[in-house]
Amino acid sequence: MHAYDSLSRSVFLPLFTRPRYPESQLRPSWLKRHPELRLLFSLAALCVSFALQANNLEPSGQQTSSPQTTNQPAGNPLYAMQNLQQRWAEIKYRPPQKQQQAALEQLSNLASQYLNEYPQTPELLIWRGIILSTYAGIKGGLGALSLINQAKESFEQALEINPDALSGSAYTSLGALYYQAPGWPISFGNDKKARELLEKALKIDPYGIDSNYFYADFLVSQKDFMLAHRALDKALLAPDRPNRTLADEGRRQEIVNLLSKIGDKHS
Repeated sequence: MHAYDSLSRSVFLPLFTRPRYPESQLRPSWLKRHPELRLLFSLAALCVSFALQANNLEPSGQQTSSPQTTNQPAGNPLYAMQNLQQRWAEIKYRPPQKQQQAALEQLSNLASQYLNEYPQTPELLIWRGIILSTYAGIKGGLGALSLINQAKESFEQALEINPDALSGSAYTSLGALYYQAPGWPISFGNDKKARELLEKALKIDPYGIDSNYFYADFLVSQKDFMLAHRALDKALLAPDRPNRTLADEGRRQEIVNLLSKIGDKHS
């Protein structure tokens, strides 16, 4: 499913170990002295793009109403979260691909605006991270690495405030970033950390559609097809989320696609 699985794991892992080394700490002068790594960085950025496009991250939190989308300041943080949630699903599943990048850039700016109005709101921090992750997948290039670093920071801030927010969605989303991103020296990818975060998410939301889907997708990347199939079966049985019809339909199609991909490998 992921370009990262087919390219990054075969190209980058034999060359590098994977301690975290944020891309922002790599100085341009260092890169000039090692021009061969410029190509690696460019390839890694493409891998990030393909991986995030395949699994645009979305938390499993529920909304209680279906507000009209707007760019105007929200009346309260709940409305702000619902607005971001609804607009994200519409951008991800409905418009042509060529319109998504501009729409996601605008939505990420709106998420930052809401956080200025309601700072330290974990639900808004989570959704800012979701939007930035999706934006990274569409944008691609080295700019995608900067965006996933910003998303990572948002998820970590949300966990510091309330790890249970949106049914533990910060754990799910951050865990997905860790297994999709390349490792050191390109980015912060780390499968051990990904497993730890995804399993924490399952403890909070054991029957959620997203917590089980992303855990299954990680297990597929680890070639643990039997456990992945079980998690996907559980994800398909997850109840509908209020006013999340579009997002649920899209996620269930991704579950079916992943089940088709692994086929009989689990037996």
